[in-house]
Amino acid sequence: MLLWCQYLLDSYAHWIKHELIPRKGSSYDQAEYLFNCSFVVVSHALQDDPVLNYGNRVALNLWEMDWRQFTQTPSRLTAEPVNREERARMLLQAKKQGYISDYRGVRISRTGKRFFVDHAIIWNVIKPDRTAIGQAATFSTWRFL
Repeated sequence: MLLWCQYLLDSYAHWIKHELIPRKGSSYDQAEYLFNCSFVVVSHALQDDPVLNYGNRVALNLWEMDWRQFTQTPSRLTAEPVNREERARMLLQAKKQGYISDYRGVRISRTGKRFFVDHAIIWNVIKPDRTAIGQAATFSTWRFL
């Protein structure tokens, strides 16, 4: 998971041209900061039906899951069926462009609580050789519906 966190952080800096978090200390220190920061960070790897592989503490609380539940959840299930086509379009746009910085949409928690996400950034997670390995998102603005 330490390596994945470095990929998340390095990829964000690559696409957005600034750091997601302060990059101080060791990889472990950065991963701990990322997990405990005050905004949502989530990701999935590239699969036909991607499964979430990272969620920080704010994300776990927002989606009302523990780590095990979260990392076994297909990413598409974070949106209601009616919103999944729009979500898929947004992910495809980010895949083509490298990132998008103005996503907004409705998501749903494990227990059915709906919330509106605003000003989300979605970016492609890449290795140092630019091989695409996943997608990630961050946001700090949401409201329950």
